[in-house]
Amino acid sequence: MGLFDRISRVVRANLNDVVSKAEDPEKVLEQSIIDMQEDLIQLRQAVAQAIASQKRTEQQYNQNQGQANTWQQRAQLAMQKGDENLAREALVRKKGYVDTANTLKVQLDSQSTQTDQLKRSLIAVEGKISEAKTKKNMLKARAQAAKAQEQLQSAVSNIGTSSAMAAFERMEEKVLNAEARAQAAGEIAGAGLENQFAQLEAGSDVDDELAALKLQMGGGTEAKAALPMGEQSVSDQSQASPVDAELDALKQQLDSL
Repeated sequence: MGLFDRISRVVRANLNDVVSKAEDPEKVLEQSIIDMQEDLIQLRQAVAQAIASQKRTEQQYNQNQGQANTWQQRAQLAMQKGDENLAREALVRKKGYVDTANTLKVQLDSQSTQTDQLKRSLIAVEGKISEAKTKKNMLKARAQAAKAQEQLQSAVSNIGTSSAMAAFERMEEKVLNAEARAQAAGEIAGAGLENQFAQLEAGSDVDDELAALKLQMGGGTEAKAALPMGEQSVSDQSQASPVDAELDALKQQLDSL
C-alpha cells in the first residue's frame, strides 16, 4: 500500500467522522426535503417541456396531414379538368407532405411514450416526497424526544455528583439532627415534669405520714399532761437513756474538780 493511499484514507476517514458528528438529524431532514422539492421542480419542468414538444410535433403532423389532403384534392381537381401535368405536380407536393407527416407521426408516438413515462415518474416522485414529509415530521419528533431523553439522563447522572446535591444532602442531615435534638429536649422536659409530679405525689404521702405521726405524738403529750407531776418525773427518769445517765455523771465529776 502506497503512502499517498494511506494518507488519502486517513484524511477521508477523519472527514467522514467530522461530517457524521456535525450532522443534525432535524437539519439534514429539512435539507433533504428541500433537495427533493428542487428535484421535483426540475422534473415538472422536464415534463412540461416534453408535453410542449409533443404538442408542437402534433401540430406539425396535423398541418402536414392537412396539406397532404389539400394537394390530394387539387390533384383530383386537375385530373377532372384534364390537366394531367398539374395533377402530377399536385401529387408530388402531396407526397412531400405525407412523408413529413409520417416522420412526424413516428416522432409523435415516441414523444407520447416519453411524456407518459415522465408523467408517471412525476406522480411517483410527488408521492415519495409527500411520504417523506410525513416521515420527516415523525423522525423530527423522535429525534427531539431522543435528545430530550439524553439531556434528562445526563442531568440525572450529574445531579448525583454535583456540589448542589451534596449541599442539599448536608442541609437535609442538619434538619434531621435538629429534629432529633428537639425531640430529645422534649422527652427530657417531659421526664422532668413527670419527676416533679412524682415528687409531689411522694411528698403528699410523706406529709400524710408526718401528720399521722404528729397526731400520735400529740396524743402522748396530752396523756403525759394528765398524769401527776411526780409520776411524770418518774416516768421521765424511767425513760432516760443510759447515755443521759452517763452524761450526768461526767458533769458531776467536772464540778468536783
